[in-house]
Amino acid sequence: MSQSKCQEVSAEQAQQIMAQESPVILDMRDASSYREGHIEGALLCHDDLVESIIRKKNKAQPLLIYCYHGNSSKDLGALLGSLGFTTYSLNGGFVAWHKLYREAV
Repeated sequence: MSQSKCQEVSAEQAQQIMAQESPVILDMRDASSYREGHIEGALLCHDDLVESIIRKKNKAQPLLIYCYHGNSSKDLGALLGSLGFTTYSLNGGFVAWHKLYREAV
């Protein structure tokens, strides 16, 4: 398969996806960073949450995943994508989002 199971998107594209597709937003950073600021509506990602998402098998709703710089989110996105979920990884992570949308955090 030549196509990736997880699509990398820019902060601008992520904003469009949020407006148009109402994805589940997963923040992979640590709890302290999450408390300091996160994308509105994001859930703090942890193993139990990921297991719950997999168990529910709601593949109709896409997943937008981000971490600090966009590396770890690609791995989780690829894993969930390989299970049939539509997944997006925020390229540049929260750092890129925060640069563009400081007021929204």
